[in-house]
Amino acid sequence: MAHENDSFIDEVTEDLRRDRMFGLFRRYGWIGLALILLLVGGVTWREYAQARERAEAEAWGDAVLTAEATGDPAAILKVETGDSEGRAALAGLLASAGWVEKGGTEAAADALEGVIAAGDAGALLQELADLKLVMLNGPAMDPAERDAVLTRLSRAGAPFELLALEQKVVALIEAGRRDDAAMLIRQIQKKEGLSEALRLRLSEMMIALGFETEPAEEVQAG
Repeated sequence: MAHENDSFIDEVTEDLRRDRMFGLFRRYGWIGLALILLLVGGVTWREYAQARERAEAEAWGDAVLTAEATGDPAAILKVETGDSEGRAALAGLLASAGWVEKGGTEAAADALEGVIAAGDAGALLQELADLKLVMLNGPAMDPAERDAVLTRLSRAGAPFELLALEQKVVALIEAGRRDDAAMLIRQIQKKEGLSEALRLRLSEMMIALGFETEPAEEVQAG
């Protein structure tokens, strides 16, 4: 009899627990359902937003290619960039490159200055525009300003450190400071990450300056 009573009490307890659980679910279950709907909705929206961004980027790229095909670099700047500051900077850089090919250095410089003046293209594109402007203007720049820009661009770890250092060498050669130029070339050649093209250009500059290259450099350059 005691066993039957225990079984009856267990059944009643289980029923009460089940009723309490159902009651809690009826009262608060909508919260869990809402969380699930929010999660699913968030994932769906993210996928939709990413797909839309890809489509917009592809459409912009196609429009830029069409503009380039006209042969007028100004057409690139007329392509709608929306709210993308990066696209506006890229358009300026591409238009500048187009004008350089056509010999329009003044227009190319104006396009680069526009990218720099905007100041919102991101560090990478901003510094690329700075470097290209120095390379374009070269000796026409104030020497102190040119050196200041190249010093900033050639800081350790900068994205265009090695190319900026190469431009420093060019500036030293143009100033007639052959020994300083050769010394800087030696320093650059010891740095990691040199491309084969840059290594070759440095070796050629050393030869043009009348200095011998190291045997290792000659092998790599060859």
